[in-house]
Amino acid sequence: MHKQIKQTTRTMAQINYEQEFKRSIKDPENFWMDQASQISWFQKPTRAISKEANGFYQWFKGGKLNTSYLALDAHIENGRGDDIALIYDSPVTQSIAKHTYLELRDMVSRLAGGMQRLGVEKGDTVIIYMPMIPQAVVSMLACARLGAIHSVVFGGFAPHELAIRIDDAKPKLIITATSGIEVNRIIPYKPMVDEAIKTATHSPEHVIVFNRKLGAIRPDGENDIDYATLMKIADPVRWTEVDATDPLYILYTSGTTGKPKGIIRDNGGHAVAMHYSMKHVYGVNPREVFWAASDVGWVVGHSYIVYAPLIYGCTTVLFEGKPVRTPDASTFWRVINDHDVNVMFTAPTAIRAIKKEDPNGEFIKQFKMCNLRYLFLAGERCDASTLEWAGEKLNVPVIDHWWQTESGWPIVANMMGFENHFEVKPGSATKPVCGYDVQILREDGTQAQPREEGYVAVKLPLPPGTLPNLWGDTERFVKGYLQRFEGYYFSGDGGYIDEEGYVFITGRVDDIINVAGHRLSTAEMEEVVAKHPDVAECCVVGIEDDLKGQVPLALAVLKAGSEIEHFQLQSEVVNDVRKAIGPVAALKKVLVVERLPKTRSGKILRKIIRAIADGKEYNVPSTIDDPEILSEIQNLFEGQMVGVFEKK
Repeated sequence: MHKQIKQTTRTMAQINYEQEFKRSIKDPENFWMDQASQISWFQKPTRAISKEANGFYQWFKGGKLNTSYLALDAHIENGRGDDIALIYDSPVTQSIAKHTYLELRDMVSRLAGGMQRLGVEKGDTVIIYMPMIPQAVVSMLACARLGAIHSVVFGGFAPHELAIRIDDAKPKLIITATSGIEVNRIIPYKPMVDEAIKTATHSPEHVIVFNRKLGAIRPDGENDIDYATLMKIADPVRWTEVDATDPLYILYTSGTTGKPKGIIRDNGGHAVAMHYSMKHVYGVNPREVFWAASDVGWVVGHSYIVYAPLIYGCTTVLFEGKPVRTPDASTFWRVINDHDVNVMFTAPTAIRAIKKEDPNGEFIKQFKMCNLRYLFLAGERCDASTLEWAGEKLNVPVIDHWWQTESGWPIVANMMGFENHFEVKPGSATKPVCGYDVQILREDGTQAQPREEGYVAVKLPLPPGTLPNLWGDTERFVKGYLQRFEGYYFSGDGGYIDEEGYVFITGRVDDIINVAGHRLSTAEMEEVVAKHPDVAECCVVGIEDDLKGQVPLALAVLKAGSEIEHFQLQSEVVNDVRKAIGPVAALKKVLVVERLPKTRSGKILRKIIRAIADGKEYNVPSTIDDPEILSEIQNLFEGQMVGVFEKK
């Protein structure tokens, strides 16, 4: 794999990573103004970065543009209207559809006209609760066309979770579909939307419903609007000019308090960062086919299914299915083969699932993937065996890279748009991306030495495309990201940098776990577990899992006098979490304990619980209330957890 990367040749002009990275850190003003010149502005910004009176930074203030225009109209004006913009491939419905830039623009402009007819204006919010279908992409771009702010909620989330987002975003309308579809089952969306609206205190004025005609229940309300009918009666509209600093979208991510955080993405900085990353991080060219095998409900779907490929002028693949069981572990390779994919991006979980079903890569041999140049992996820490298996079987460079919902695009990566690619070190996402001054800090804020583990932070200002604030909660933004280390963005992750500048991310330092690329709050799960009538106290931690990266484990202390059987408690708690948060939570194991290990101040020692469960060494803190409890936990794990998670 190392030789493959070094020998890969690119048609781009030779650019040296070290020189460009240094310029991006030392002279961000001119560096990013150069990048801004690569996109079409209605009014060009006069400068790149501005520091506001509140100490926050804004990018390209004074510039005016429209993201929908950049993704569609700009290419049409350049004579590319008949080029394929979007390929929809759905093995679960056994259908494939291809849309040109002209076709996609016409659908977007017409839906935007219909939304405008329903009263949606610049600055309004719209929630999109959709499966992986073209109408989801059209809905996002239609919001962008009007200058409205969309908030896409993953279709697998339960009504309770949707209700929380409705109350926080206060949407003027919701766009949904009758159903999603997974392996051998249809998931009715409309009843969940109706339940969420009943639960929420805020009521959207309308619900636009796309009928998939898959037989799902579709209860109609008096404020419901049929998607197809609206498209027939609506007049197409032109784009609305917005400021570079105007919000493009809100994307909710789990917080340690259990209340999700609304990450804001601006229009100008986002567009520049998306364009830059496609060329320099992913090494892809306009007109090539880019496939991010994710969901539009997550940040990867926002950035690399919808916005970046279309702004840059690529063909993007929208895949509705799973890496296995739709119909088998050959699905990914069939998509790459059928659509001549040049660069692919997925999560290590997907590759692990495929590897489990097809360890020798027999399915790979059935397809000609001669156009595939790189496979990028992100969403969770990639283990060395997965990285090496994919590289060996696919015979292409496999690039592990690291970023967050908050950043919106890669923070650390082997930047494939540069000539001097770096040798891969398994376990490392390689080096900081241009614009990100990544540093490892000690508890006191001083810089750590090479290979000394500490807190991963980025010196301010963050580059464009990253979060400028949280939706309606500036105090939480400061407290969560800026307060820990003055002058730095705190990532919430731990890690270290070696002598050659390679960055190694070791995992979260808070109570967020990463299940198959999905960040979930253990605090939120604990709230659900604690509501069980027999539970007196509980905690939820994320433990290592070969397939999903992490899975949640619940420890529960029963109320005095409770006679509930362990199996019954586990069944009921698992069901409660599934109802409240959704199946994505993946909680399957509940252990009953006599007591929880705590400090004298009452803080549960979650880090030590994780270490015991994962079979790792740990130091007993001097503040522990009763050290003997650790032996009890150790014995419990050894007796009840063998084989449960198929741990190595």
